[in-house]
Amino acid sequence: MPLPDKTVIDPDTQWLKRGQFNLLRWFSLGSFLIIAAVAMGLGYISTRFLVEESIERDSILTAQFIQAIGAAEIRHASITSGRTMGEMLDPRQDKAYPDVAPETRATARIEFLDHVEHLPDLLLATVYAHDRTVVWSTNPELIGVRIENDDELDQSFDMKEAVSTSYHEIDDERPEQRLLHEPDYLFVENYIPMFNADKSHVIAMVEIYKEPADLVARIQRGFKSIWLATILGGLVIYLALFWIVRRAARLLESQQKQLIANETFVALGAMSSAVAHSLRNPLANIRSSAELSQGLASQGAQKNIGDIISQVDRMSRWVRELLVSLRPATEESEAVDLVLALEDTLSAFEPLIRSSNVEVRFNAPAYEPVVSQQVLLTQILNSLFANALEAMPKGGVLMIDIESSQPGQLSMTLSDTGKGMTPQQQQVVFKPFFTTKQGGLGVGLALVKRIMERFEGSVELTSREQEGTRVRLNFKVATGEAYGAQHTAGRG
Repeated sequence: MPLPDKTVIDPDTQWLKRGQFNLLRWFSLGSFLIIAAVAMGLGYISTRFLVEESIERDSILTAQFIQAIGAAEIRHASITSGRTMGEMLDPRQDKAYPDVAPETRATARIEFLDHVEHLPDLLLATVYAHDRTVVWSTNPELIGVRIENDDELDQSFDMKEAVSTSYHEIDDERPEQRLLHEPDYLFVENYIPMFNADKSHVIAMVEIYKEPADLVARIQRGFKSIWLATILGGLVIYLALFWIVRRAARLLESQQKQLIANETFVALGAMSSAVAHSLRNPLANIRSSAELSQGLASQGAQKNIGDIISQVDRMSRWVRELLVSLRPATEESEAVDLVLALEDTLSAFEPLIRSSNVEVRFNAPAYEPVVSQQVLLTQILNSLFANALEAMPKGGVLMIDIESSQPGQLSMTLSDTGKGMTPQQQQVVFKPFFTTKQGGLGVGLALVKRIMERFEGSVELTSREQEGTRVRLNFKVATGEAYGAQHTAGRG
């Protein structure tokens, strides 16, 4: 298979690279950005929801606990005149409730505040009277201070409900945040209203600053779980979509290449039809005239006339190759004896093999017939033998091996010791119209590939420069009676 050493560019591949939208690349980038944005958004929303719900739940429990302690201390002090702990917290109002003894009020108040002072995770506890004056605090500096413009405090008094807020650092502009020690990470402010007996008025307000260490640890574990699940979920979705789109992109690329190949063969069909109609009759006339002249010509002209006839036959063979390569696949498959077909081809090429000083190594036992057609299989073998012999003009070795590589398949390998091909040439060797032979049409190996695929077979080619070329044909074995009678080439 003589091919000159030159760089070959596949026009189909170049066209695809220039004109094709790179679906995989754009999807990889776009889907990554979208999935990352969605995952980040979901992770942020989930973590915020976790924090807010956890803090709200902790605040509700704290408020219920404080109010339950107040009710318990009222019962413990045997105050049964319809009074509440909220009415006991402001020492300035002791005379406003003459129905309760001062000692009893003081005892109930002290017991309640002692429970509040020893709450777990406490940073600061403060009790406000209705006029927003601090009547008690774990920080003595705050006692007697009137707090104004505190939105959360005012909201809790007005709405008659508990209000909670979380902070990560102390707000120096808020005088009530004089904590006993600096919090490590997160602290929560709770305003807990203390009502009168019928809960129509908020008499006092208990403010609790606490650093819920256990809650913070649970929130941090929740953060890790949420972000880990979000990242893994996004990664799984991305990889799954990437795999699907990658398969789709490969399928689209394959279909696009097949479409280009089909368009090429359509153009080849139109051209071959025109060539056949334009050349068949003139070639027949030229050959007839040459044969007539050969009988009348002198001895010196005989060789030239023989060359004319040989070249006319060569042109006729090109036309037939074009027509055969584009013939619709309407013919039924046949069971063909591959070994006998090879022997017939060797017999046909024997003069050329002898003149080229080529050694043939072929000795194969009988094998099962393969799925093909006798005429088309002969066309394949003729094309491969011609290429191999042309690749060894100064002699060489032509090796033919047949093996049953796997069940239901028979492989034939044709190897020569010719000039070989470059890697670039191997990439486009099966493309229609690709040729590097002087006067070639570039339909030989394209024809081989098309015929093999027509009968569910395949062709493989490997080559090394100055070492030779190896062509492997993989045939489907003809089993049963589905392929009719066996064709045995010219040995019938």
